[in-house]
Amino acid sequence: MVLDREDRAYGDNKLEILRHSAAHVMAEAVQSIFPDAKFAIGPAIENGFYYDFDLPRSLTTDDLSLIETKMNEIIASNTQFIEEEITKDEARLQFADQPYKLELINEIPDEKVHLYRQGSFVDLCRGPHVDSTGEIKAFKLISVAGAYWRGDENLPMLQRIYGVAFTTRKALRDHLNKLDEVARSDHRKLGRELDFFSIHEDAGPGLVHWHPKGAVVRRVIEDFWKDEHVKRGYDIVYTPHIAKVNLWQTSGHWEFYRENMYSPMEIDEQEYVIKPMNCAGHILIYKTALHSYRELPIRYAELGTVYRYERSGALHGLSRVRGFTQDDAHIFCRFDQLEDEVAGVLDFALFMINTFGFTDYQLLLSTRPDKYAGTLQLWEEATETLRKALERLKLNYEVDPGEGVFYGPKIDIKFRDAVGRAWQGPTIQVDFNLPQRFNVTYIGEDSQEHQIVMVHRTVLGSMERFFASLIEHYGGAFPVWLAPIQVIVIPVADRHLDYAHKLEIELKSQGIRVKVDVRSETMNHKIRQAQLDKIPYMLIVGDKELNSATVSVRLRNGEQLSAQPFGDFVEVIKKVIGSKTKNLELQ
Repeated sequence: MVLDREDRAYGDNKLEILRHSAAHVMAEAVQSIFPDAKFAIGPAIENGFYYDFDLPRSLTTDDLSLIETKMNEIIASNTQFIEEEITKDEARLQFADQPYKLELINEIPDEKVHLYRQGSFVDLCRGPHVDSTGEIKAFKLISVAGAYWRGDENLPMLQRIYGVAFTTRKALRDHLNKLDEVARSDHRKLGRELDFFSIHEDAGPGLVHWHPKGAVVRRVIEDFWKDEHVKRGYDIVYTPHIAKVNLWQTSGHWEFYRENMYSPMEIDEQEYVIKPMNCAGHILIYKTALHSYRELPIRYAELGTVYRYERSGALHGLSRVRGFTQDDAHIFCRFDQLEDEVAGVLDFALFMINTFGFTDYQLLLSTRPDKYAGTLQLWEEATETLRKALERLKLNYEVDPGEGVFYGPKIDIKFRDAVGRAWQGPTIQVDFNLPQRFNVTYIGEDSQEHQIVMVHRTVLGSMERFFASLIEHYGGAFPVWLAPIQVIVIPVADRHLDYAHKLEIELKSQGIRVKVDVRSETMNHKIRQAQLDKIPYMLIVGDKELNSATVSVRLRNGEQLSAQPFGDFVEVIKKVIGSKTKNLELQ
């Protein structure tokens, strides 16, 4: 049955409808090039659309151009989108040679299904769509990637074609320019060019090797992290990388999280597993002694390296890895202390991300999911406590219904970098489950045992993912306090090397990270390389500087500052580093 145009529910999101329609046009174009193609799904997504195909061969960038050409022909034909409703048996005949569509049809609970037709192409779809293909004015196919059917690595690998679509060509151009900017600041590209890190197939995918320059930045971040935690009453702890399987059975990870854990190893005829979390170790430390209500809260913090199995297709540079160091802490407190502790963590987390230069962020309060541990009353009280902490600090937030973890509600902070990409950052989770499983208690004023309230929290995330966000936020040009090399001394000629090394020694004595470029290259070549390496300050030293004990200062953006006494430069750079500003001007 063909449905009337007025029966279609277009809704308010015209752009999403346009993008979904573009996915159908792309599918028609693919079918015209690959008549035996098998079709999976093709939804609209943020900024665009994709469609998953089972094709006779792997696609190339040349194929994308050919598909785009076919799409433009379909768009120029201004073919109408026609909605139809047929029975499931009729749909099975219609898609008899399309196994993925048949699987979807069999899962539809209704007796009838919806189709959309444009020209000779028919797809299983509830819509809605634009009136005709001619309404798709501005689109671009951008990439091909592998995608397992239904996201299951045990099912067939399909080819996913991504595209973007907008209502105007100007909006499309602006977005493509932004994508170019994103590509230039991709942490995988810059990490290789700036010699920060590497990942080796010989060692295994998703396992990061930190190079000296990347390790310097990581050390600066970790030292700052530790100092700030100590200021806020945390105790730094360390826990082993492996533990007996029965520890994870007690925690529930073996039951609920096993698919993300690595296989056990046998040691002394007992099974051990590499840790996916740090929380169980912190609980064991807490339980080594009885704790009075007077001692609470107790806060343990650890930069603990954990290992989790991620599908190979999900791995992505530093942002999705299999081994990572978690910025982790656990707070053991009474329920009446929970609001204060959450407010303290929120204040701490926002201080941290602001210090690193992230000022655009979103807070989400995630509430009780369908499956949960603990009582309904506990959930309501804990969720209300998180809400009160957010409101006490006058923070704008959104409620994310049903997205809490099974053991308690949580607050997530997502921040955006300089080019608008969202990163998962700090998180604060209330836990009723582990204190029950491990019988984590304190002695109250009544001399009786009471169950602890446990808070899991991070203020950055993992070192790997946070470092990726920093690289992309700054395009590799870190603020001076984070830069792996803060100053490079460039002698004009070999006779200036001794003076250059003298400056190097003095800068190092002041805690400044410095290098002398001793290569037998021209000065201009050295300056250009320092700019490519994104070193904040270049000190050019020649005869004039040698004779007057001065330095000529050049910034990485190419700005040349006037010559100045070396001592003045040292004092000002120390102030710039101490302020953690990204401003390089020596005022």
